[in-house]
Amino acid sequence: MTASTRSFRRLAARTATEVFAPAVVVVAISFLVGLHAGASLGAGLLWGLITALFASILPFGAILIGVRRGRLTDHHVGVREQRRIPLLIGLGSVLVGLAVLALAGAPREMLALVASMFASLVVTMAVTHWWKVSAHAAVASGAAVIATLSLGLAWLTSFVAVAIVCWSRVELRDHTVKQVLVGTLLGVVVGGSVFAALR
Repeated sequence: MTASTRSFRRLAARTATEVFAPAVVVVAISFLVGLHAGASLGAGLLWGLITALFASILPFGAILIGVRRGRLTDHHVGVREQRRIPLLIGLGSVLVGLAVLALAGAPREMLALVASMFASLVVTMAVTHWWKVSAHAAVASGAAVIATLSLGLAWLTSFVAVAIVCWSRVELRDHTVKQVLVGTLLGVVVGGSVFAALR
């Protein structure tokens, strides 16, 4: 492999890692499901915004603060031992978001989405205590299953993005093949099954 090929592969992997980062994917699936579940465009955007705020924007903001203060090495929280606090913040924020949505009378599908996020975070946190599972893979695969269940079989094509993000994490040596495969399974089984059961 030439130096230019290696450089291109690394650039492509870095781009995929950022484009399909958990915070980005959660915002996307929040608005997709919100627009599908909402009684109107305005309602759908509102449900999507509330979900994105509590499930992505606030937790990611906390991570950025941690990076800025030197408590976290990077915004992907690549060091497993540093993931406990961000995951706890995420769990708390998602739980508050779920309560806000329930009190505001959000559609059942939105509540199922946020509940699936909470369940996935709980399992991810439990696994992370001993082993570095890929959050990128878990979030991407969970979102792909939820999009397919909510919006139709055409969204099975979103698993192409799951494959790309898994490749990127291995290419960048942030994860092993086993870690992205387990992450993918986690997203499909936990996120997908909880959403399917509650929607």
